[in-house]
Amino acid sequence: MAIEAAEIEKLIRAAFPQAKVTITDLAGDGNHYAAEVIDESFRGQNRVQQQRAVYAALKDKMAGSHGDLHALALTTKAPE
Repeated sequence: MAIEAAEIEKLIRAAFPQAKVTITDLAGDGNHYAAEVIDESFRGQNRVQQQRAVYAALKDKMAGSHGDLHALALTTKAPE
């Protein structure tokens, strides 16, 4: 089952309410997305820590072969 970009953004915003979030459907199939998340809470964290925090917010949707979200290219950073 495909997931909507708006649902991905909603899940990320629940964990990072002040973040700038951009979601792109890469293949137009609702299964392969790119997300850019820019949030102050990432300041001082390395990229792995930042991405783990975002993936934790999406955990239920990415759970194994039964998850709604199959692929996510993720870019994270603190605001400049």
